[in-house]
Amino acid sequence: MNFNIDFLAWKKLALITSGVLILVSLTSLIVKELNYGLDFTGGTLVELSYPNGAEIDQIRETLRSSGFEGAQVANFGTNQEVLIKLPGTISDSLGSDIVSVLKQANLNQEIDLRRIEYVGPQIGSELRDDGGTAMLIALAFMMLYIAFRFQSMFAGAAVIALIHDVIIVLGIFSLLEIDFDLTVLAALLAVIGYSLNDTIVVSDRIRENLRADEDNDTYQVINNSLNQTLGRTLITSLTTLLVLFSLYFLGGEIIKNFALALIFGVIIGTYSSIYIAANALIIMGVSKDHFKVEEPENSDTNSLP
Repeated sequence: MNFNIDFLAWKKLALITSGVLILVSLTSLIVKELNYGLDFTGGTLVELSYPNGAEIDQIRETLRSSGFEGAQVANFGTNQEVLIKLPGTISDSLGSDIVSVLKQANLNQEIDLRRIEYVGPQIGSELRDDGGTAMLIALAFMMLYIAFRFQSMFAGAAVIALIHDVIIVLGIFSLLEIDFDLTVLAALLAVIGYSLNDTIVVSDRIRENLRADEDNDTYQVINNSLNQTLGRTLITSLTTLLVLFSLYFLGGEIIKNFALALIFGVIIGTYSSIYIAANALIIMGVSKDHFKVEEPENSDTNSLP
């Protein structure tokens, strides 16, 4: 597929859009923070099943008035399934206590206790810290690889694009108050890998064209490179999104947030590999001069001293 799109004509608009998204994301992360799941906060998770549908507001009020402070109540898949999270609370009898309280409030309506899980607060904090460390280490090694494989400017541009993607995905989860648990963290690491792969493909084409194209300036070379890789980028992104949407709608509640994080990440990563990485290279002043190979001076071996 041959494209002739002037991507860089919109580079200022792209920078403004990304700047606004990052500002909103950082503000939400500071003010609202992430809605950490029990994997990170520690506590108890209780899943209940109602035969005729559950009234979430009534369950929440019943638990609050019965002393279960901070209980988070939400439907889980259908309006008959209820997920109750009690951060920081761990008790072997907690599940039966909750069922007993809710049965009394609902005139002994039959309520089925499906599962109960416990996560200690110490384990939760360790998982959070280790997960953040893993993400930073992944970014550092990727930056080293790109600097070795291409050039330091490309490494800087790739890391800027990756940080851009991670911050915006985290901001979306914070704004929408979606549970952030280990599966979402795993999705973020996958987003880093996906976005980096896309950026490397674009960077490789830009580097080769800067070496070979002597007719066009740097601006046009980068634009041509983006057009040459656009077909591959679109096919990869669309096929990946087809799988992720299938997981989101058909995979069940357990992996729903995992699929959602990847959907956001693929869309934002595709955008950043085209605009953010390329914009960063232009701002850092990449040019053909950085890729010129100096020819050694010819020496006359037959000349007499």
